[in-house]
Amino acid sequence: MGNGKDHYYNKSKQEGYRTRAAYKLQQIDDEFDVLFGGATVVDLGAAPGGWLQVAAEETGARGKVVGVDFQRIDEIEDAEAGIQTIKGDMTEADTREDIERAAPGGIDVVISDMAPNMTGEYNLDHARSVHLARMALDTARELLNDGGHFVAKVFDGQDYQDYLADVEEEFAFTRTYTPDASRDSSSELYVVAKNRVNAPIEKGDTIEVDIVDEGDEGDGVAKADGYTLFVADANEGETIEVEVTDVKPNFGFAERRD
Repeated sequence: MGNGKDHYYNKSKQEGYRTRAAYKLQQIDDEFDVLFGGATVVDLGAAPGGWLQVAAEETGARGKVVGVDFQRIDEIEDAEAGIQTIKGDMTEADTREDIERAAPGGIDVVISDMAPNMTGEYNLDHARSVHLARMALDTARELLNDGGHFVAKVFDGQDYQDYLADVEEEFAFTRTYTPDASRDSSSELYVVAKNRVNAPIEKGDTIEVDIVDEGDEGDGVAKADGYTLFVADANEGETIEVEVTDVKPNFGFAERRD
């Protein structure tokens, strides 16, 4: 792979992509199917537009792609999906409001290839990359529809596992992936997360539930706004007050209060 960089650089020139990074998103999508026809996608740190091109191809004529960057993004000709660009800084509330206005029906996928300006000081660059990845996750928390997907770049290092754990709390499926198109020397990783579940309850909540079924482990099964709760020592047919003890993307656990 010694000439891997040249291969993807040359390929991007031949195939009309603005950056070799376009192949990273292609490879992520081939592996995990995060982009789909008709989706509304927000691309953070989108300049010069390689990921926008791939997102527009994958979402097609019914899709909508919103690119955000504080650098100017030249208009992308011949894109099948509708592409809108927002010049703004992701740390500012105004920029997020612009995104919401651009996607009134909500957002299906948030992707981020944001990277810090490199200092060469490894720990500093890592910390800054995690900060950007956290901003991307905050954007996903605010704007993603239930069931939505998320991709963010982060440099490997000491804060990576904590970040990954935070992503895992929000999504049913989370993986770490390094595309073939990443340079051999790079420490970049991509966190790929699918099927966001915005649980209607939080840990510590006390609610009244009907036990509607019995789980495999003998726990009682309750539904709260369509969300499944497993309640120890509860039987089908009971109506009881419970305290929520743990919340996962697809289900949670609770204990009886009586």
